[in-house]
Amino acid sequence: MTRNPTSGIEYTKIAEIKGPIIVVDGATTVSFDELVEIEGVEGEKRLGRVLEVGGGKAVVQVFEGTTGLSVAGTKARFLGKPMEIALSNELLGRSFDGLGRPIDGLPEPVGSDFKDVNGVPINPERREYPTDFIQTGVSVIDGMLTLVRGQKLPIFSGAGMPHNMLAAQIARQATTLGEAEDFAVVFAAVGVQSGEATFFRKTLEESGAIKRSVLFLNLADDPAIERIITPRVALTVSEYLAFELDMHVLTIITDITNYCEALREISAAREEVPGRKGYPGYLYTDLAANYERAGRIKGKKGSVTQMPILSMPSDDITHPISDLTGYITEGQIVLGRDLFRKDIYPPVGVLMSLSRLMKDGVGEGLTRADHMDVSNQLYDAYSRAQELRALAEIVGKGGLTGTDLEYLKFGDIFENKFLKQRYDENRKLEQTLSLAWECLSQLPETELTKIKSESVKKYYTKKSE
Repeated sequence: MTRNPTSGIEYTKIAEIKGPIIVVDGATTVSFDELVEIEGVEGEKRLGRVLEVGGGKAVVQVFEGTTGLSVAGTKARFLGKPMEIALSNELLGRSFDGLGRPIDGLPEPVGSDFKDVNGVPINPERREYPTDFIQTGVSVIDGMLTLVRGQKLPIFSGAGMPHNMLAAQIARQATTLGEAEDFAVVFAAVGVQSGEATFFRKTLEESGAIKRSVLFLNLADDPAIERIITPRVALTVSEYLAFELDMHVLTIITDITNYCEALREISAAREEVPGRKGYPGYLYTDLAANYERAGRIKGKKGSVTQMPILSMPSDDITHPISDLTGYITEGQIVLGRDLFRKDIYPPVGVLMSLSRLMKDGVGEGLTRADHMDVSNQLYDAYSRAQELRALAEIVGKGGLTGTDLEYLKFGDIFENKFLKQRYDENRKLEQTLSLAWECLSQLPETELTKIKSESVKKYYTKKSE
């Protein structure tokens, strides 16, 4: 997928090799992000890009790592262009490594266009406000944390929790209502183990979803530096499918934490002044440059919706990666350890989660008239159920009123019927809303204060004692 280098300016004076970084001396005519071909003593070639230029030196990040390279005998050929990838509709149904090279045994796709993988965020002046519902088939997301075309909605997880399963399920099931033929998924796995990569690939192939998907797999044993480029390659493909081929594209990137660790490694090799927890001071800017490539553009039919997935070290939501991501994106889906211990899948902690754009993608003419009201009522009821569970731990259930006990019952039913679903279960929106009403019907009708009376009359069915 990368354009083969054909020419360039060659330098043989290597000042320093440190970690994934090569410092080239005498390089005065190179530019930032320029593609570099590194040739070792034995003729092996690797690709890199320019990170910094100044003082007659160029700092080059080597994608495949610098293992086996020496200062003497190593050559650097500056190619006068950034890293580019070939783009065409032939990308759909294909699997590539983190640098965009085929790994499915098929030849490189023939490109009708070449684009710089570094890209740029969408100009705010050209942005179209995100609207329109994306159905994931996961009740808690579709019903309460609705994903909207052009939105950035991350998933915050922790070690050992099933975020990879959830990512694969969404990639397999996600679609737009009535426009399934225009929908595509770009899935980028960053720094994952080989077993996880096999799982993602097998899931998409067995379900047939691979036909409308583009898969990028950067493995944990690949050079860490490759992780920097993988999200950029994936987003470049997403932009092409959306804004050139008029498709609605869902881009899933897992795990952003591995990407940030690679940034920290590069920063340490460059001896930059560290920021919070050793991450570079430009972490916010770097993340934003990737996240803000999602959205809709005025005059364009397609859209790029982004679901980055990140694992929080020690389940710390205040960690720099999750903290900064929360500032940039339009909400978050947080996986809860307590629900995970209860064997509830997906273990989404709804009280810690939100979709800031949900209100613009649901309702009459988009999903169903009662959708937003039902979501608000579920939040209210589940919040009260959680409070009463804590109270019952202190005073016992004997100290609770009859209505309080109804809320406790609601909490159990909500978790086990609405939140909990099978990994291979694809629920339509109507089924999700029916389950929501089944849960709410466990409460007295007088408690449904957030739902319009006409919706209560239409859908409320109080269970007989």
